[in-house]
Amino acid sequence: MTPMKLSSSSVPPLLDIRGLKTWYPIKKGVFARTVGYVRAVDGVDLTLARGETLGIVGESGCGKSTLARTVLRLECPREGTIHVNGVDALRVRGAALHAYRRTVQVVFQDPHASLNPRHTVLDILTEAMLAHGLVTRENRSAAAVRLLADVGLPDDILDRYPHAFSGGQRQRLCIARALALEPQLLICDEAVSALDLSVRAQVLNLLEELQEKRGLAYLFITHDIGVVQHIADRIAVMYLGGIVETGPAQAVLSEPAHPYTQLLLRAVPKIGVPLPEETGGPSEPVLRRTQTGCPFAPRCPLADDTCRAAAPVLKPSPPDPSHLVACFKA
Repeated sequence: MTPMKLSSSSVPPLLDIRGLKTWYPIKKGVFARTVGYVRAVDGVDLTLARGETLGIVGESGCGKSTLARTVLRLECPREGTIHVNGVDALRVRGAALHAYRRTVQVVFQDPHASLNPRHTVLDILTEAMLAHGLVTRENRSAAAVRLLADVGLPDDILDRYPHAFSGGQRQRLCIARALALEPQLLICDEAVSALDLSVRAQVLNLLEELQEKRGLAYLFITHDIGVVQHIADRIAVMYLGGIVETGPAQAVLSEPAHPYTQLLLRAVPKIGVPLPEETGGPSEPVLRRTQTGCPFAPRCPLADDTCRAAAPVLKPSPPDPSHLVACFKA
């Protein structure tokens, strides 16, 4: 049965992030004193409904992966809240944290590095299931075969090792492993960026089929705004740890309101079209709060004294109230 994507504000979201800040200390001197912070994630608010795909887009270093690792409880945030299925993910401990691991799973960028080269496919797919008591050693092979069928791989590879597979096949194994605990939220951190274009399309189609079959919600992280055009229901654009634009995918891609989003779209390669020239480059995340004004102002062709004096906040971009942009000029 095809899952219904919930958009009503009266229905609680699967994922609800409020005021999230994940900072890394900068230490110097003999006594390793903290002299500053890298503000990798700096005040992010996001929601994700059940069965929905939210694409997180931005340049390398903007905080996308740190956001994902914080949701996975691999990083400890400085401030903010994360609720998944109504559960405060930052407060769970012990058995509750063990149960939380089943709800949220991840597919990493490099399928070669994220698979243990000394484990067979059977061990890779069933290790977590054994830890959570979902299978026994006697019946785990049948469970592994079902997972392989879900991702389009044959059932005669259980005794093989990761080196025996292509990049696309390894990523399918990573997806199968992520599905083993039957999660509700799947975080895809640059899950297709290491794949060839043809294989990339196959994996994206597979993710869509699995979403329809299992009712999964995806937090899809990528630096390639062209990829989210294929899979995302909504898009959030990150710059230096903050969200600068968010809304329905069609609205953000067809009518980008923030100059940074417009820059990302112009940078998508097109045959016969030269890439745009740009002056300046991204600021360091450590400077995000030590500089006044809009973080994008040093690179923005529209920036004026207002932009340099105060930082804009997300506000509706007419005519769609769900399309939000943090820009004085939008």
